[in-house]
Amino acid sequence: MSRFNRRRFLAGSLAAMAAASVAPRIARSKDANGKLGLAIVGVRGRGGEHISGFLGDKRVAILYLADVDEKVGNDRCEQIAKKQDGVKPKFVRDMREAFADPAVDIVSTATPNHWHALCGIWAMKAGKDCYIEKPISHGISEGSALVAAAGKYGRICQVGTQCRSNAAIRDAVAFLREGGIGEVKLARGLCYKRRKSIGAKGDYPVPGDVDFNLWSGPATFTDPKITRPQFHYDWHWQRLYGNGDLGNQGPHQTDIARWGLGIDTHPNSVLAYGGRLGYQAERKDDAYVDAGDTANTEVSIYNYGDKCIVFETRGLSVDNSADEELNKLFQSTEGGKVGVVFYGSGGYLVQRTYSNCIAYDKDMKVIKEFSGGGNHFANFVDACLSRKPEDLHAEAREGHLSAAISHLGNISYYLGEANKVSEQEAAKILGDVPCLDDNGATLRRTLKHLTDNGVDLAKYPISVGPLLKFDPEKETFPDNPQATALIRREYREGFECPTADQIKQG
Repeated sequence: MSRFNRRRFLAGSLAAMAAASVAPRIARSKDANGKLGLAIVGVRGRGGEHISGFLGDKRVAILYLADVDEKVGNDRCEQIAKKQDGVKPKFVRDMREAFADPAVDIVSTATPNHWHALCGIWAMKAGKDCYIEKPISHGISEGSALVAAAGKYGRICQVGTQCRSNAAIRDAVAFLREGGIGEVKLARGLCYKRRKSIGAKGDYPVPGDVDFNLWSGPATFTDPKITRPQFHYDWHWQRLYGNGDLGNQGPHQTDIARWGLGIDTHPNSVLAYGGRLGYQAERKDDAYVDAGDTANTEVSIYNYGDKCIVFETRGLSVDNSADEELNKLFQSTEGGKVGVVFYGSGGYLVQRTYSNCIAYDKDMKVIKEFSGGGNHFANFVDACLSRKPEDLHAEAREGHLSAAISHLGNISYYLGEANKVSEQEAAKILGDVPCLDDNGATLRRTLKHLTDNGVDLAKYPISVGPLLKFDPEKETFPDNPQATALIRREYREGFECPTADQIKQG
């Protein structure tokens, strides 16, 4: 398609989407077999699981695949045709072509984070219901915009925090709410997951099969090169596109923590500390500069007044790095732990895996165990057919509140990145931070993890971000304009994500 024809097509697509938004379709335009027409956007990695999930639902027909990599997209189309009674989806590079087709009823997206919000807003404006992978947004403003879009256009919007559909987690949360471990005010989320260096920072070519203009979308266009060796997946650790593990793994655990604590708002304050540390020791090269610019070791503290969430990210080797209490709670001496611990007046509840939780009394005796999975994709289709957003297990606002936890922590970390401090200085700062956790003990455990991995903290100290007050209603930092400026990113022309107010007034 020529540049002129592409511009004309996109203009026509946007006009069609705008027309659809005037009178959102409630009656479903099913195919000849009575199935909902589906377009899947982003079909590598997690996108493959979207394909498998929806192929297993006889109420859905996959009509389109959209991806910036033509070879990957066409290969997926061939695979689907073999499993979909010979019906082969149409491949398109630009998602807007699929959104302009009235045969498409629903959209699911597993793009990189920086595309989540705009993809969802475009889809809902075109009259489609939407399943958006976590985190629902790349930044706080985008999450608010998606919530506004779902309301404005009358769309069903599910967020990919699939633990909300898993029986083990649902039953455990109900147990918490019923007072199973007494009064609960503190939850600790853990991402003790080994992440290797993504390679030396440099200038690397974009794969030839990738339309890098479309891949970049709302983000800064760095054509013709990128700064990381591996194009796919490693974007998670570059803040132009991803949100580090606080915003990658974190939204699962912070969502469970907030859900279990019964929190339905943003925190009143946040502080984060840590760094991208240890890769020099692995390479035995003090001059080594990893291509990532998100923290691989990070602790973020969220104060909700009478309740608190703490989230710990560890990306270096996690062998034997958890303390004795965490080993007992997770029933594992292995350092790798991804889950949530709830601290109650009468005991503990631990989310150990996506399908297993354990409750203990104060003497660490097991009270109850919870198990079972679920089908988050099927829950989305259920709600699309019922037209009841309340049938969703993870609607847009839930996804926004949980994703914002990650964004708030990263904002504090980014603003304090240059504030390198000693252990003593960090302990002094954290001593003044309101928290139901023992800030000093968590700091010492975190620093031990770094030194156990060969980090010379005198040469490579941690950074401590500012303690930021946050206005949950206005979604601004009343005392810090610099932090408020990070609520919303700069967008490229043609890929601007509207604000919530612009959507409501549009």
